[in-house]
Amino acid sequence: MMGNGAVYGIDVGSRWVKIACCEGNERKFLGRYDTAEFYRLFVAPGPDGGVLKRELLGIPAEAKVVATGYGKARVGGNVRVLPELEAITEGVRALTGLEDALILDVGGQDSKMILMEGGRMVEFAANDRCAASSGRFLENMARVLGMSLEELGRYWKGNLQLSSTCAVFGETELIGLMAEGHPMEEIAAGVNRAIVLRLWPLVARFASDRRKELVLTGGVAYSLAIRTLIAERWGRSPVVPSPPDYVAAVGCCASGMVAGEAEG
Repeated sequence: MMGNGAVYGIDVGSRWVKIACCEGNERKFLGRYDTAEFYRLFVAPGPDGGVLKRELLGIPAEAKVVATGYGKARVGGNVRVLPELEAITEGVRALTGLEDALILDVGGQDSKMILMEGGRMVEFAANDRCAASSGRFLENMARVLGMSLEELGRYWKGNLQLSSTCAVFGETELIGLMAEGHPMEEIAAGVNRAIVLRLWPLVARFASDRRKELVLTGGVAYSLAIRTLIAERWGRSPVVPSPPDYVAAVGCCASGMVAGEAEG
């Protein structure tokens, strides 16, 4: 049971909401919640926007809460907001102990690459123009293939290449490949290779210093196929924080605890 000094970090992502509760080195993870459902159930209308229904989430009224992500500004009620890239950096530092690293964050709608030095973000790049290099792409492709994301993540071997660079047109291409009689495992492997291929230009912008660890964050990091394909290109396995999709939420907690110490 967390004490009165616990800090709650909320990552309001485009697809999922993740909540971490941290006190010292102890952590507890709540959710994941579908973002639309989270708004319906846990955010009440207020004069200045949404107000978090703390009691329904088991968050004490006096607890410090820090939010990040796409919807951070919509979660009001004495909630401090933190930029997402800063939250990811703080979370990687807290969960891995690394001070210098390259961070590849694959979110629901976009992907980001962060250069961390001395425990702080010093440079970043983002791909937010196309969902084909995001978790939503994998979700859509898994749905077309009739697979769970876990099953999709088991396949990476083969030579089948997807030609479409669009998440929407990719569905049509998959249906065509299925109609041509290609094995489902082969198509699934092609999907996983496609997303890594689309992520790699982002990684390559920071790849001059291969001495740094490559850290993979976001729900996509659960995929064995994605981790394996990235390792093949990078030359060694990426570091995956545990849990990888709660990194930004933990970063909010870490930031809140540091702020609390400074105030004290």
